[in-house]
Amino acid sequence: MEVKAVAKDTGQSPKKMRPLVDMVRGKKVDEALNMLRFTPTPKAKVVAKLVRSAAANAENNFQMDPADLKIIRIYVDDARSLRRFRPRSRGRVSPIRKHSSHITVVVAEQEG
Repeated sequence: MEVKAVAKDTGQSPKKMRPLVDMVRGKKVDEALNMLRFTPTPKAKVVAKLVRSAAANAENNFQMDPADLKIIRIYVDDARSLRRFRPRSRGRVSPIRKHSSHITVVVAEQEG
């Protein structure tokens, strides 16, 4: 049985979130949370919160043991970008795109 948690429109760039997600893919939930706690970036808190949410969904909705949970899939998708404009010389403008992302975590009980 797989249990999923999704965070939409996180306000974090997908390019900057993917290394964090790659770091915890395939790890047990406890180990992943420990790794994220000591990662020196504020973006790690967003991923840790989502992993905790997926573990809580598994525990409360499907009576799974949180100690046996493993992250089997975790991925980051692009979300809508905020479009802003910065004035430039001679009456021109330059676009600024503030990227956002959707993060999905899927956990399951580890066999064995």
